This record gives sequence, C-alpha cells and structure tokens, in this order.
Amino acid sequence: MSNQLTISGLKKSFGEVVAVDGLSLALEAGELMVLVGPTGCGKSTLLRLIAGLERPGAGHIYLGGERINDLPVGQRGIQLVFQSYALWPHMPVFSLRRWSNIGFGPRVRRWLPEKILDRVREVMGRVGIEESLAERHPNQLSSGQQQKVAVGRAIAVPPRVFLLDEPMANIDPVSKRKVRGELRRVHDEMGATTLLVTHDLNDASLLADRIAVMRDGRILQVDTLENILRAPADAFVADFFASFDFGRPRFRKKAAPPEG
Repeated sequence: MSNQLTISGLKKSFGEVVAVDGLSLALEAGELMVLVGPTGCGKSTLLRLIAGLERPGAGHIYLGGERINDLPVGQRGIQLVFQSYALWPHMPVFSLRRWSNIGFGPRVRRWLPEKILDRVREVMGRVGIEESLAERHPNQLSSGQQQKVAVGRAIAVPPRVFLLDEPMANIDPVSKRKVRGELRRVHDEMGATTLLVTHDLNDASLLADRIAVMRDGRILQVDTLENILRAPADAFVADFFASFDFGRPRFRKKAAPPEG
C-alpha cells in the first residue's frame, strides 16, 4: 500500500479569510518534507485538512491514489502531533491496567494486552521514553518528555502519514538537538510519509528531504534546500532564506551538492 500523499486544488476559508487557496502539493512515499512560511500563511490549517479535522471547501486529498476527503479521521491512517502536544492530562504515559496516552490507540482497536505491551515498549524505546516515566501524568513531565510522549502516542498504531505541527517549538536548544535526531530516526524506521511544519530554518535544513515554502495559502516552491538557495522561485522565497547559514551538516540523504 503506497503512502504517497497528493493534494490538488485545496481550498479552505474561515468567513472572509482564505486560509488555504487552491493549494497543490505532492509528497513521495516515505519522504520527510518540511513546510515553512510566515505566521498565518495557512500551514497548520493544511495539516488539519489532511488529518480530517477540517473539511476543505474545494479540492482533493489522495493517499496512495485513494481520495480520502470523506474518510473519517480514524480511518485515514494519518496521525497529527500538535504544537501543544494535546496529551490527555488525566492519563499516565502508559498503563496496561487503565487508559493511558501511549496505549490509547491500540486499546481503542482492542489489541490483546500482550500485543499492546510489546508495541508500547518498542515505541517508548524508539522515542527515548524511560520506563520509569510510565506512571507519570503530563503535568509531571518536562516539555521535552511531553513531546516524546506525543510522538509515541501518534506512532503506537503505525501511521501511513505522520503530521507534526511545530513539534520542537517548546523545547530548549540542548534538548532540541536530540529530539531532532530522534524524529528523523523514527521517520526512517516507520517508513511513513512525514510532513513537518516549523518556523526554524535550521530544523528544516537538518531534517528535510525537501522543503515546501508557503505564503498566503499557496505553495511557492518545493525543492531541496540547496536548490532553493541557488534558484529561489521569487523574491519572497529569496528574502525568506536570505539569512540562512548554508554550510551546516544535515541528515538528508537526497540533497544535491551546489553547482560551481
């Protein structure tokens, strides 16, 4: 089953405000794409449309060639991690005896307890959650730990598409370096298609196979960082990346070396 995600002519308005304006975008199966753009350009709304939390006014969303506009949220195979993490405050990180954050998805799907336990242990290991934290509630965790739990909850039932809305916005710079590496590693191990929204161009450069630049509800350019720096689509894209420090090491595998 292909995890290719294709968006065509997508539109969404809130009253007179056009949040997404005829947007088209295609992600290859297994790609990690980073979406950047100024505040208010429609990035978070796009993620909510893909996840099924908002209904588009027009346009189409395809996953593996299947149109999913009318599929309920729980049937799309898509998981969204919010900037606020949106953890259930009354639930522990994980418990086999009662409802918990990471165990929620498998339990809803009525997995056998042994299968739930094996999967949750695997997930906690992948995202770096110590087993000693399992009985803690979100208010007993640091921001970095909450972020890991949010990611763990999202991948407990392996998604076809993984959406992340500013997942590192509330993490200190030291923790961010580790979490950034873990996000890339989890993506590679899952084989899911990932779309990550960020304002941090350094995060984008270190994580992305390709970067999509958005403005006023539309995609202006989709390419590798090197190609965007070398040949920006317009003056806005050039100015947006003007202060970027180009010579830093990257996780990406597909980046082409600059010409000349």
